[in-house]
Amino acid sequence: MTSPILLLGGPGLSTSIVYNHLASQFGKFPAIIEEPVSKLALVRNRIRRVGLRSTLSQLVFLTAIQPLLARVAKKRLRSIFAEYRLDDAAIPEAYLQKVSSINDGETIAAIRALSPKVIVVNGTRIIGRKVLESVPATFLNTHAGITPKYRGAHGAYWALLNDDAEHCGVTIHVVDAGIDTGPVVAQAIIAPTAQDSFVTYPYLQLAAALPLLVDSIGKTLEGKLTTQPAEGETAVWYHPGALQYLIGRSRGTK
Repeated sequence: MTSPILLLGGPGLSTSIVYNHLASQFGKFPAIIEEPVSKLALVRNRIRRVGLRSTLSQLVFLTAIQPLLARVAKKRLRSIFAEYRLDDAAIPEAYLQKVSSINDGETIAAIRALSPKVIVVNGTRIIGRKVLESVPATFLNTHAGITPKYRGAHGAYWALLNDDAEHCGVTIHVVDAGIDTGPVVAQAIIAPTAQDSFVTYPYLQLAAALPLLVDSIGKTLEGKLTTQPAEGETAVWYHPGALQYLIGRSRGTK
């Protein structure tokens, strides 16, 4: 079986939302979903990148603060899902293949068998060159931030914390071997309300990105996709630390 569109994703609501929206526009298509990276591997990688002290502070935020924010935000999240018709139903099993890692040989074999023209990436680990070069397809990623200034994670939150609302948004970009460094296809700015917070920003970003992603896929299939280099101020961002978040919240960034 071949397919013009393929989704490479990590487990989670956003992957289901992306798949269901695209399926409503292009019809159902295959999806390859990898297993989550182990928590131990994530912690070790984070320590290498930002140090032990910052990693421990981020873990306190993730385990003690973020769950509280999620409980408080339930009503707002339901409102966002309803307003933007975000569908998080499970991807149909008939179109789903599960793999250990997006970078496994099994994944490469599956991609080659499907021979897609467009590969949509959502929530995976960093994709290796062997995968990116396995087929002559365009890899498109939805990034929750305006690149190259807000690469990494939670770009909307960091933009707001930095009093940089003009860069509070989302990017569709072509995937390369870097961390959100690929050529930019399209971008959109979001305008969070007073009811929004760290846990709702990503869904506002996703809602803004979906029309851009549909348009980008359509142009790629028609051979009309255009890009621009990701140039300018650049940095990779991670989760906030617990104290960092609380200080930011006291200054108005939730």
